[in-house]
Amino acid sequence: MHSSAFAFHTLSPDLIVASLASIGIRIDSGLTALNSYENRVYQFCDEDRQRYVAKYYRPHRWHREQILEEHQFTKQLLDNEIPVIAPLTFNNTTLHEYQNYLFALFPSVGGRQFETDNIEQMESVAMLLGRIHQIGAQQPFAYRPTIGLDEYLYQPQEILLTSSVIPKQVQSELKTTLNQLIKIVQQHWHNDWQAIRLHGDCHAGNILWRDGAMIVDFDDARNGPAIQDVWMLLYGEKQEQRLQLDMLIELYQEFYEFDINQLKLIEPLRAMRMIHHLAWIIQRWQDPAFPIAFPWITDLDFWYQQLVIFKQQIQAIKSPPIQLISRM
Repeated sequence: MHSSAFAFHTLSPDLIVASLASIGIRIDSGLTALNSYENRVYQFCDEDRQRYVAKYYRPHRWHREQILEEHQFTKQLLDNEIPVIAPLTFNNTTLHEYQNYLFALFPSVGGRQFETDNIEQMESVAMLLGRIHQIGAQQPFAYRPTIGLDEYLYQPQEILLTSSVIPKQVQSELKTTLNQLIKIVQQHWHNDWQAIRLHGDCHAGNILWRDGAMIVDFDDARNGPAIQDVWMLLYGEKQEQRLQLDMLIELYQEFYEFDINQLKLIEPLRAMRMIHHLAWIIQRWQDPAFPIAFPWITDLDFWYQQLVIFKQQIQAIKSPPIQLISRM
C-alpha cells in the first residue's frame, strides 16, 4: 500500500481547467466536487451545455494498465447493453494525463438511490449482477489484483499495528484480537473458486435506480469469487438474509451459474473488508479529507467497540455458513 499524503495538493481548479482544455473540453459552468475520498471527482458543463464528470485518479494507487483494464471492462459491459457508466473516448483514448495526474471523463448520469428493502429493485440488481459476471467470467484481469489475504489482511494488519492514530490504551488488545481474527480467516479461506472480473465494491451506495438498476464506480474492480459482489447486498437477521439470498441467486442464475460452495466465503470476506477498510482510513490519514470524514478513528470508544465487532466476527466465521433455503 502506497502512502499518498499529499496526492492531490497541486490539483487546483486552474489545473483542472487546463487538463480538460488539453483534450479539447472547455468548462462553461459548474466544476462541482462530488463525494469521493479515494479519487477526486468533479461535475461540470461544457460550452455546449453537455454535462460531464471528470475523475482524477489518486497517484500511485493504480498504474496505467490497471486503469485501462477497468475502462475496457466497463466498455465491454456497455457494448453488451449492460447499464454501467463507461468512460468517454477523446483523442482515441479513455485515459489522459496532465502534470502527472491521470484522469478520465464520464457522462453525467442521474438516478435515485437504490432502496435495499425494495424487492423490485433487488430483483433488478440480481439479474444485473448475473449479466456482469457472465461477461466478467470470459477472461480475468491481467493487471488488476485478485482478492486475497495479503492485500486484505496482512498488509492492513501491518498498518493497524504500527499506527500512531490508534489510541495506545487499546493497541495491545487490538493486536491480540486482530491476530485471532486473521487466524480464523486463514483457516476458512479457500481458493477453490473461479476468479472472475468483479465490480469489487458492490454496496448500495454504488447502485443507482433509473427504471432499472445501474451499477456505478468500478474503481475497485478486480478478480475474485462471484460471492464478493453479492454478499454486501444482504442485510438484517440470518433468516432475512437467507430469503434475500434465495431470491438473488434464483434470478442471478438466469444469466450465470452460481457456485453454492462460495457461500462459505461470506463471513471471511466480511472480516477482510472490515480490516482493510480501517487500514485504508489510517493509510490516507494525512489526506485532509480523511480526518474530516472519519474523525472517530482516533476515539478510544470506537476501538473498544471495534474489538467487540472483531470478536463477534470470529464467532460468525466459526458458525455454519449461511445456506439457501431452497437447498436445505
